[in-house]
Amino acid sequence: MTHGTGSQGPVADGRHTVVVGGGLAGVTAALALADAGVHVTLLEGRPRLGGLAFSFQRGELTVDNGQHVYLRCCTAYRWFLDRIEGAALAPLQDRLDVPVLDAARPAGRRLGRLRRDALPVPLHLGRSLATYPHLSLADRAKVGRAALALKGLDLADPALDTQDFGSWLAAHGQSERAIEALWDLVGVATLNAVAGDASLGLAAMVFKTGLLSDPGAADIGWARVPLGDLHDRLARKALDSAGVRTEVRTRVTSVSHNGDGGWSVQVPGETLQADAVVLAVPQREAHDLLPAGALDAPERLLEIGTAPILNVHVVYDRKVLARPFFAALGTPVQWVFDRTEASGLREGQYLALSQSVAQDEIDEPVAVLRRRYLPELERLLPLTRGAEVSDFFVTRERTATFAPTPGVGRLRPGARTKASGLYLAGAWTATGWPATMESAVRSGVGAADAVLGALGRPRPQHLFEFEEAA
Repeated sequence: MTHGTGSQGPVADGRHTVVVGGGLAGVTAALALADAGVHVTLLEGRPRLGGLAFSFQRGELTVDNGQHVYLRCCTAYRWFLDRIEGAALAPLQDRLDVPVLDAARPAGRRLGRLRRDALPVPLHLGRSLATYPHLSLADRAKVGRAALALKGLDLADPALDTQDFGSWLAAHGQSERAIEALWDLVGVATLNAVAGDASLGLAAMVFKTGLLSDPGAADIGWARVPLGDLHDRLARKALDSAGVRTEVRTRVTSVSHNGDGGWSVQVPGETLQADAVVLAVPQREAHDLLPAGALDAPERLLEIGTAPILNVHVVYDRKVLARPFFAALGTPVQWVFDRTEASGLREGQYLALSQSVAQDEIDEPVAVLRRRYLPELERLLPLTRGAEVSDFFVTRERTATFAPTPGVGRLRPGARTKASGLYLAGAWTATGWPATMESAVRSGVGAADAVLGALGRPRPQHLFEFEEAA
């Protein structure tokens, strides 16, 4: 076993919690509990922390498995970055600015921008929408009316989860073009579903919180270093300092209730005893580890679908893109990010294409994807036409997110189970958010809060500051 036990953390009170899973949800729960003086052991089956937001080496490149971004309204993930002392490595834009290239338009007229002004909601986006070239005048007017209708929806209404976002948009006068050029441009990247396949409840939450709550809510942040530097290296350092025992390459085989009210957590060669257990693993793994009676309908966890994300990585022998990222229309390409500096590439330029809703492409051979995407990049970026491709590869996350389909809300469990001392965390639990880094961190905080309540421990005040900021 590999582990690190720090010595500078708070003095534990003899109470012991085992957190199963070292993704963002598990790391958050472990840090929150350790900060409150609870003795914590964190168990992760992989050789690293970070879950589905990680890095790996490819020759001299440090590659992220996928491009992850967050928004200024992601107050929990921002708290997490502060807690691991990584905020400076994943800065936010000063002000929302998304270049949008439409490959179907003639060269020289392809660029539109979605950006905000320093005005109150909803005027902060007024000028941008009024001049957005990818929508007709009639569509621009109707977008404003739909946004106001969206702002009026009550996110607490469970009926929203039974409807799909696409039908709601159509009923509110949104054309297919408006859905493609605006609603899906944002929705596909945040929900990992097109409007017609997405729960109105989750879509409304994304747009109300991101675009209609605060002028700066949708400003975009992303890591300027490999994700592993944040979610593995800095997270491990924070865990060590907090006194958490962290074990990687350690797969939990069973979780069972003891006769004395405690829990036994079985790993190869060892049984850990705990007062509380947090299962911070994907829903299918949680289902397999749950003891009988822990949930009323555990089979519901298996009904939460999954959705894939494909990432296409292209290294050119020269610089072909001047901006840090852009979104695209009229092409299979969705979002393109410059990863040159973050990856450690010394010559040329490294672009990462993030392709959500990738059900039709996730198993395509690399050669097929190469034939599809390189010509599309040539259509979008004229400088690629004379450039050589020095590397082309793909990363595939087949179960990148839970599928945000209508009705998924009733399937997502809360942090507490019916088994005393057993809690759930993960982006797929009932956080109110789609499957994002924000949802994962929120779930970890929620699980830690439930454990502290059961153990009779006070909540550390700093931990829950982000709730008031939200």
